[in-house]
Amino acid sequence: MSSDTSAEEYEPGEDHLAENLAAIDDELADQRAAALRVGLEDYDLDDDDAELLAGLIRGEDGIEYLPALPVVAIVGRPNVGKSALVNRILGRREAVVEDTPGVTRDRVTYKAEWMDRRFSLVDTGGWEPDARGIDKSVALQAEVAIDLCDVVMFVVDAMVGATSTDEQVVKLLRKSGKPVFLVANKIDDARHEPEAAALWNLGLGEPHPVSAIHGRGVADLLDEIMKVLPEVSAVAQAEIGGPRRVAILGRPNVGKSSLLNKAAGEERVVVNELAGTTRDPVDEIVELGGKLWRFVDTAGIRRRVHLQQGADFYASLRTSAALEKAEVAVVVIDVTQPISVQDLNIIDLVLESGRALVIAYNKWDRLNDDDMDGQDRRRYLEREIEQDLAHVAWAPRVNISARTGRHLDKLVPALETALESWDQRIPTGKFNAFITELVAEHPHPVRGGKQPRILFGTQASTRPPTFVLFTSGFLDPGYRRFIQRRLRELYGFEGTPIVVNMRVRERRKR
Repeated sequence: MSSDTSAEEYEPGEDHLAENLAAIDDELADQRAAALRVGLEDYDLDDDDAELLAGLIRGEDGIEYLPALPVVAIVGRPNVGKSALVNRILGRREAVVEDTPGVTRDRVTYKAEWMDRRFSLVDTGGWEPDARGIDKSVALQAEVAIDLCDVVMFVVDAMVGATSTDEQVVKLLRKSGKPVFLVANKIDDARHEPEAAALWNLGLGEPHPVSAIHGRGVADLLDEIMKVLPEVSAVAQAEIGGPRRVAILGRPNVGKSSLLNKAAGEERVVVNELAGTTRDPVDEIVELGGKLWRFVDTAGIRRRVHLQQGADFYASLRTSAALEKAEVAVVVIDVTQPISVQDLNIIDLVLESGRALVIAYNKWDRLNDDDMDGQDRRRYLEREIEQDLAHVAWAPRVNISARTGRHLDKLVPALETALESWDQRIPTGKFNAFITELVAEHPHPVRGGKQPRILFGTQASTRPPTFVLFTSGFLDPGYRRFIQRRLRELYGFEGTPIVVNMRVRERRKR
């Protein structure tokens, strides 16, 4: 049997988990958990483990709110080595590197770390201008990135020197008032240093000579950036205690702006039949269901036909930036169209960001019961949802019409449910009782003559709910999915991703 067994194989019919747990009171659950916790002392634990367990003993039940990470954007024209620099900073090959200018990727935001400082790295390499539109495209792409970041790295190919395109970007950078680091790339050895010095005349201060491919000079550059990078992003500022923050996501023309306008009760966002007419992300405080909400609209960006490819890139950049700021995402899907790869990519971005999720099926009024086409589409839609969105079946679903405002009132309870789940914490005693009873009824399959044991479990954090299992061996992915599903069935968690991490620990040698 392969290790990636599907979760279904771990369901040998009915179990009595709910009744068994109901019979265990909090005191007994805590006593049992304490005994399991003592048993962990027989295993080799590292400093991180000790920190996690110490936090539990202190009983800190407060919700930790992770501040928005500061954002560093990498801008520059095609083929100057932006993606190579991203890979060098991340220490792993994540960004696509090809000799073709403008290789488009779905992901543009990466989590990076330097000298114990975490930050978001935005790579603006994924767009494909034609030769005529290149100056305009680079400038537009730089403008978007500058808006969304705290610090800019402007990459120039030092062996080519500054071009007219580079000079266009310099004008924008000067106006922005943001800290800018001029990166003179492709300086592979000391003999090429004079090429970097020639870039002083761009007027952006000292050029930093680096070789993204060989790593030369990159550490010094990052040290300098850390001196000016804020601890918390000034752009994606996390406001604690303010209105809950909602990102409205979806591919162009699914009705994101119409939804915001209807919620706000007035025309706040330009709505146009042309896909991607909204350029700036619009933050609006809106009263809905007797509560204030902060809506972040991320409608596509203005585009020309020859920038077709680039527009998807901008939309992805906007989506990533909005998710940084948001707590819950409403993904809008146009029910009159088949569910597309782009819809699924957007949902994946939300899952990756760990935000709460609500799915709004828009233009529902077009699926008219009297209309045969509408009935057919509805039937196909339900099948598509069942097949393509099975992995997010836990997300609240709202059928709306943003144009007419129909069922918009149902959005509020869905948002509240998702956020409540996102903040939900299961006490350590209860969680260990759940794990113990689950394993008793459904033991992990034996693999290679061994059966991994779960020694102890805890919820390490909320937003999203993240659980850590200390185990004596590797748990099958299918078994972990089974744990997640049973957690949902017993504790709700409707509208939030759940993360289950494993720490495999070995018994101490006596």
